[in-house]
Amino acid sequence: MADEVTHICKRTVVSTKPVQPGKFHPLSVLDRLMEQNHLRIVYYFQTPKGRKPGEISKKLRESMSEMLTCFPTVTGRLLKDEQGHWMIKCNDAGTRLVEARAQGSVEEWLQIVDREKELKLIHWEEMFHKPYFWSTFYVQVTEFEEGGLSIGLSCSHLLADPTCATMFIKAWADTTLFGKITNPPFFHPLPPRKPANKNPNHQPYTHLINYYNSIAQNPNSVTSTRYATIALAFPDSMVRACIAMARTTTTPDHPDPSPFQALAGLFWACISKAKGRRNGLTDMCLCLDMRHVLGLDKGFFGNCMVYNKVHADSSEDDNSLINATHAIEEVMTKMDTDGIMDLIEWLTTKDCKSNPMMNGCDLICYRLDEVNPYLAVFEDGYEAVGVSYHVEPAGGAGQVLVLPWGRSEGEMSRVVMVTLPKDEVVRLCDDELILRFSPTIFMGRNKGNTSHSQV
Repeated sequence: MADEVTHICKRTVVSTKPVQPGKFHPLSVLDRLMEQNHLRIVYYFQTPKGRKPGEISKKLRESMSEMLTCFPTVTGRLLKDEQGHWMIKCNDAGTRLVEARAQGSVEEWLQIVDREKELKLIHWEEMFHKPYFWSTFYVQVTEFEEGGLSIGLSCSHLLADPTCATMFIKAWADTTLFGKITNPPFFHPLPPRKPANKNPNHQPYTHLINYYNSIAQNPNSVTSTRYATIALAFPDSMVRACIAMARTTTTPDHPDPSPFQALAGLFWACISKAKGRRNGLTDMCLCLDMRHVLGLDKGFFGNCMVYNKVHADSSEDDNSLINATHAIEEVMTKMDTDGIMDLIEWLTTKDCKSNPMMNGCDLICYRLDEVNPYLAVFEDGYEAVGVSYHVEPAGGAGQVLVLPWGRSEGEMSRVVMVTLPKDEVVRLCDDELILRFSPTIFMGRNKGNTSHSQV
């Protein structure tokens, strides 16, 4: 129904303390690469009974204003510096807040949600022709008429990666529940290479640099392909079973694949078949958070996710889970501090003024199971009943996002969100290897019956 979600109003929320005049924040080379993309995230919550319409929205609006004092880049506006690079003028112009109402309850919504419905809960506006008047962050608070709440966040990928967006929601929740932010963000440049690590005989990690160069040389644009999204939840026991099946060696001292590596291998192999590959694997790229590799604090606010192509053994036409997982393990091992610094220095030297869409070609698998959105609690006793992430616009061969499941579901439980062309989603849902691990379908085709209807 067209009127499932009704917008009540759109406001501009500013911080309670003004930003110091004349403050600017330059964007890094990793920030600028993401100009063509944006993020959309939605959290679903149950709410206490007996609340008046608009009561929760008012409370959240007030706490957001308090929280924004710690996020001057979020309330700022985009400008270009003398070199033609984007920067943020921290002028406290504010963040856009949309208040909305939805029919039914949050539980009923989660039983029928699909990609199209979910995006109605995440307000987004494309960059205005005068960027200085355009808000880079949008929040939509939707109250369900029969109980429940969703909080949708969208933002330009120029300013934030999924880790930052999760941090922003957590800071807002802490301010709402405790009156203060427990883990404040940090705004500083990417670190330079340490002098002690400068080896005159060092050979740059050309594999990573070549991948970024290939994207710049062959830019892709959004196509008319229609995409669908499914979300599959794997309990702890099934992830452990997947790890056992994905184990690439029987050597006692060799570590098992991580939950991410095993699930990424599983979906790489199965999506390759869904795309019609009888032998071998389709082209895939990993997107990994490099904060720990660069020695950055978890509170670093800025883009720190790096893309790298995965190459399976070219001597094999093997599209097995083991072969896929082995290739993923290999490329992740090579993404060390020197390799990432090689990329940052190369990007700085290249100084590209026009950036391509980073998800416009290969299948991309994002590691997001190290962020924990379920730590964001706005009301005591009411943890999120589901969280979804989307890297937009959907394009290229599709994307796979490996996310944590709720805190009560087990240490290794994961949710995998997959966005592919619609016909490929149908074939993927019927894949015998995926079905062997008994996932619960939270969103998409043949949605399973479960009390947690959506991740």
